[in-house]
Amino acid sequence: MTSLAPGRALRAAEPSAPPTRGPRRRRASSRRSLLGLAMASPALLLISVFFLIPVVLTFWMSLHNWPLLGNPRFIGLDNYTRALGDDNFRSALKFTLIYTVVITPVLLVLGLFLALLVRRPVRGARFFQSVYFMPVCIGLASGSFLWLYLGQSQIGPLFDLLRRVGLVNSSSNLFAGGSTALGLVIAMVTWKVVGLQMLLLLSGLQSIPDEVVEASRIDGAGLWQRFLHITLPLLRPTLALVLVFSVAGSLLAFDQFFIMTGGGPSNSTITAVYQIYRISFNGFRLGYGAALSVLLMIILAAVSAVQMLLLRNTDHN
Repeated sequence: MTSLAPGRALRAAEPSAPPTRGPRRRRASSRRSLLGLAMASPALLLISVFFLIPVVLTFWMSLHNWPLLGNPRFIGLDNYTRALGDDNFRSALKFTLIYTVVITPVLLVLGLFLALLVRRPVRGARFFQSVYFMPVCIGLASGSFLWLYLGQSQIGPLFDLLRRVGLVNSSSNLFAGGSTALGLVIAMVTWKVVGLQMLLLLSGLQSIPDEVVEASRIDGAGLWQRFLHITLPLLRPTLALVLVFSVAGSLLAFDQFFIMTGGGPSNSTITAVYQIYRISFNGFRLGYGAALSVLLMIILAAVSAVQMLLLRNTDHN
């Protein structure tokens, strides 16, 4: 019987190396990627159809003199140059910013107050939570028509209440003055939206650990001290998120002013979106309206980016 050489015997005794799993893992990873792409494709399709394609088309239209009838004519950046000197658009943008500055703290403060109110462990808290949220389920157009009726002189219940307490007289018209018309719109939007703000802030309050609040109470912190030094710092990410939603919605305000004030009195309540609507669909200058839309989108993106930056910094504090 022949014996094997020492080197060959050692190699024969060594276990054979397992087959490589690289190709199998790559195939499994490719299948997972394809599965993920297939599952995300409906959302990608919706985003493309309802966001990306309209944005690209709007920008393309903004580079043209685009009439309602007839052939578009390429004019480059002339629409944007005209927009920079448009006093009507600047006035509408100024009013939009004023409206945003006024309505945002109103919604934030009242929403936080209601969230703190319904969070208390008392009987009926959930009932009032549902009551405060109920107007959110009503459409903005429906709510605008409702408050338009409530504020009508002679027939509106709200007007009659204000007349009885002596704030207006029988010949007054709440929609005839810029300040009163804006006040009615702010009241309607607050009634309509504050329930959503309350719900978002309530979720943030419920995420605060009870142990932290209890520890501060044991250390002798009062109610106001706990609110300033415990509740607000831990609630800042939620407050920033609510702020982003509120500011974006206010900058894009249209329905409530279109229905309740019609831009009056004397065009004093025309928002930026309302002015774009008038130029595009009343004046039939679609290219110029598209350019104003692009400018408003840039402003909104810049404001949202600043707020998201604040939110990111808050998370790292």
